[in-house]
Amino acid sequence: MNQLVETEHSTGSDIIAGESLDDFVTFYIKDQMFGIPVLKVQDILQPETIASIPLAPAEVKGSINLRGRIVTVIDVRVRLGLDKRAKNDHSMAVTVEHDADLYTLLVDKVGDVIGLSKKTYEDNPSTLDPLWRDFALGVYRLEGQLMVVLDVDRLLDIRS
Repeated sequence: MNQLVETEHSTGSDIIAGESLDDFVTFYIKDQMFGIPVLKVQDILQPETIASIPLAPAEVKGSINLRGRIVTVIDVRVRLGLDKRAKNDHSMAVTVEHDADLYTLLVDKVGDVIGLSKKTYEDNPSTLDPLWRDFALGVYRLEGQLMVVLDVDRLLDIRS
């Protein structure tokens, strides 16, 4: 018999035990929810000191030392064509692995880890901003909001 699984942070979707789910780490840029597949995420942190990198593209905020590894910090706001964050902004960061290197994505705030039914997945809507569409794999419609699934590989291809 199937059971309804409820969490404290309910997405409004009925998630049935035993159903095939995709797991995501969620985060927000402005008021928009984004998700990255949980298996791509290495760490979640609040960077204290970010060293600038001369002549780097605008979306490269700098680098941090994460347990002895130099990690490039990408400002997701700038990468998505939004305004830069304030200097005193205490943003959160999601560290991901891409082509054997670590990258830290600066985001406004980190949400929850959620499991969503593959049945609720949709291709990018035509109304999604064209730049965002380039970096999105698709969307999940949740109660009251849309979660955009980021294509981490495209997002980190700074040449695109």
